[in-house]
Amino acid sequence: MNNENKPAPAKSPVLRGTVLHLLAFLALCAIFFFIFKPKPDNGTVIYVVRHAEKIVGETAGRDPDLSSDGLTRANVLAELLRDKNIKYVHSSDYIRTRDTAAPLAKIAEVETQLYDPRDLPALAALINSQGGKHLVVGHSNTAPETVAALGGDGGTPIFEKSEYDRLYIVRIGKDGSVDTQLKRYGVRYKQEE
Repeated sequence: MNNENKPAPAKSPVLRGTVLHLLAFLALCAIFFFIFKPKPDNGTVIYVVRHAEKIVGETAGRDPDLSSDGLTRANVLAELLRDKNIKYVHSSDYIRTRDTAAPLAKIAEVETQLYDPRDLPALAALINSQGGKHLVVGHSNTAPETVAALGGDGGTPIFEKSEYDRLYIVRIGKDGSVDTQLKRYGVRYKQEE
């Protein structure tokens, strides 16, 4: 028997209709996805921390190094922010702040930019002009003020003797809106009496 002369089997009208309906449904889903897909804001995100634990005592001097706990905290911070696509790292010009910033700057392959902690409006203006994602390392008396200079809520004062675990996240939208979150990282803060 010769197969070349056989007519092609007729396609079922039900199957053809089902396939057409399925294709139409998938096309509508694709259109809906592209029209209503949330678009990233791509605003500015700033992570603000106080420097990690420092050496204290009579031999610490005016510009102390980080303690071993402080070095551990600096590395925890770097690992926490590793995948955040940080493009700028800012630090005041003190050993404890530079050393807190150093592990993340190394991971992000960026130079640490020094800023004057007495002129936080200038730092805020620089960050707003650069956009992108930033880490700012400051001090117990400047971290909340830095958040406020960026338009966020700095919250209560930092307990100077032992509170090293605050991590502020300030998001500045393209529309100028500001959202502040306060998180904790590393070894938990315990207020000493």
